[in-house]
Amino acid sequence: MQVEPSAETASEARSSARSRLLARYRDAAFANSVAAPQWNAVLDTMLAHRSVRAYRKTPLPPGSLEAIVAAAQSAPTSSNLQAWSVVAVQDPARKARLSQLAAGQRHVAEAPLLLVFLADLARLGQIACERGQNAEGINYLEAFVVAVADAALAAQNALIAAESLGLGGCYIGALRNHPQEVAEELALPDAVFAAFGLTIGYPDPTVATSVKPRLPQAVVLHHEQYQRAASSALANYDGCLRSFWAEQKMSDIDWTEHVAACVQNREALMGRDALRAILQARGFGLR
Repeated sequence: MQVEPSAETASEARSSARSRLLARYRDAAFANSVAAPQWNAVLDTMLAHRSVRAYRKTPLPPGSLEAIVAAAQSAPTSSNLQAWSVVAVQDPARKARLSQLAAGQRHVAEAPLLLVFLADLARLGQIACERGQNAEGINYLEAFVVAVADAALAAQNALIAAESLGLGGCYIGALRNHPQEVAEELALPDAVFAAFGLTIGYPDPTVATSVKPRLPQAVVLHHEQYQRAASSALANYDGCLRSFWAEQKMSDIDWTEHVAACVQNREALMGRDALRAILQARGFGLR
């Protein structure tokens, strides 16, 4: 039987919800408009997410890695194919080499744990081969999309689990800058691709980090049919993020300017414009 929350508990939940929503959107009117009497620790952890790029040297407690991977494996998976794997990297020398491949990001080397999430079609091919069947299906783009989606879902579960344990993390997409070199470093077979990394560790309390504001829901939430984002909403978000950058003493470039720069030409892809050819050379059909 479900027990209704007390008035005091409901009030605390609404207060927590408003606080988290205000930090995430910096829109007091929106934060005050959302009814959240069932606010809970899971939602609180998820909305408190921030990227952590500075870590204490404290190692993870025994069992943490296994618990995080168990959470990752609890994510949904398309057709129960479980077309992903993960490499846990803790060796300092290997982390240092991967750091250089990932645009020299120091936290890749400094975090006590680096998880590299893999789109893994090799295992599916192996199973088909051992059963005396061909594996033509893994040569199609759909299989690659499934594997990347499975890896992403698993990784997000892993990150939430880590944050629930008092740890922090940061995704490392820059591992895709040098996919062949990363594959060699991790001894990946054909049809296995390092989609991204995830650093994990205890946040360094001397390095302050804040929740980064996201686009307003009016831009990303569509009812019934897709609607083009209003220019005014994007302009408002530019201003919101500029305030955040100023607080963090970081670049104050407009978000829309940043997005336009990221997609303006092939050079902006930092070498990833060659990804299809590299993937095909590594055994992905992508038909």
